[in-house]
Amino acid sequence: MSVVHHTVALRDAGVAIDADVVVPELARGVVLFAHGSGSSRHSPRNRFVAGELQRAGLATVLADLLTAEEEQLDARTGHLRFDIGLLATRVVALSDWVTHHDQIADLPVGLFGASTGAAAALVAAAQRPDAVAAVVSRGGRPDLAGGHLRAVRQPTLLIVGGRDDVVIELNRQAMGQLAGETRLEIVPGATHLFEEPGALEQVARLARDWFVRYLSRVPPDEER
Repeated sequence: MSVVHHTVALRDAGVAIDADVVVPELARGVVLFAHGSGSSRHSPRNRFVAGELQRAGLATVLADLLTAEEEQLDARTGHLRFDIGLLATRVVALSDWVTHHDQIADLPVGLFGASTGAAAALVAAAQRPDAVAAVVSRGGRPDLAGGHLRAVRQPTLLIVGGRDDVVIELNRQAMGQLAGETRLEIVPGATHLFEEPGALEQVARLARDWFVRYLSRVPPDEER
């Protein structure tokens, strides 16, 4: 399994951001993580999920959607984490970069979005219908993707904690607008950050199964 750190120049966005790319042997697909709410590529929750995906044969790309200066500004104001247009532009640019990266260029691409990053992932999926094959949202705010939801035709899994009542309702409303196959999974007893024992493990399994199903060139049933 190769682990490579990249500084990615996003020409269209006019910035350079850091990304960690992990590619298992004989990878079947690649998942790009889009985070929000002041998180970064070092998020222990996203890294936990990424580890489960890697063990299932999926490459992962964890990137900082904000520069170091922007992260400092966001830590003071909290504004940039809700700038879905900015975040989505970065996710789109990263998706384009992934499709040209030597080790993963030919792999089907999935997007894993957390919190406001889920909205950015869905906007990117709407704008890159041929490049993005599937989407998973963890504790996400798909409602913040607005009118872009109707253009998302990729299979989309929405995962929400059972005690995250407001976000559950927002996800249910978004389901009615998504154009493609959509499923809502509610993790019993979990709050917004899935910090309860076993909650994040369930998120990782759900995400793994969804991506293995929709990113694999060979259906899982035929691999056995």
